[in-house]
Amino acid sequence: MRVRNAAIASAMVIGAMVTTSPRATAADTTTTFTVTATTGLTISAPGSANLSSAAPGGTASGSLGNVTVNDQRSQLSTTWTATVELTTVFTTGSGSASETISGAQVTYTPGNPITETNPPHTPGTAGTLAAQRTAYSRGTGDGANSVTWNPSVSVDVPASNVSGTYTGVITHSVS
Repeated sequence: MRVRNAAIASAMVIGAMVTTSPRATAADTTTTFTVTATTGLTISAPGSANLSSAAPGGTASGSLGNVTVNDQRSQLSTTWTATVELTTVFTTGSGSASETISGAQVTYTPGNPITETNPPHTPGTAGTLAAQRTAYSRGTGDGANSVTWNPSVSVDVPASNVSGTYTGVITHSVS
């Protein structure tokens, strides 16, 4: 009986210890920080490019160099469209009809991305610069992103055009 009483007494002491142990405590710290946008939405392109030479009735072609869209807005739904257009037609001399080449004779091909961060980015389709067209776009996605491509341009020189150095302006924009 003594063993039994000792066991009951031990159980009571253990139970008392369990019920009288101090409760664990916790202290929460709500922590905040800010993610800031760095530069917004920008596009960069080379200041000049040289195409191959061509005879009247031939085709001048070459690449424009790297074009980059850099989107550091760091927001939800960071979508954008980069466009390209021939803002100044190609001319030589005084710019008469046989010294001018319009956007209808200029074909722009964006090509695949060279580098990209946080895709997806979609190249536009190749086509003439008779009107503004999509060069690249981002239709879905969140956060900062960027893409670089090296577009090629070909200019069909009309057979009626005169010889000379033709200069025009191809403009890339993003919004």
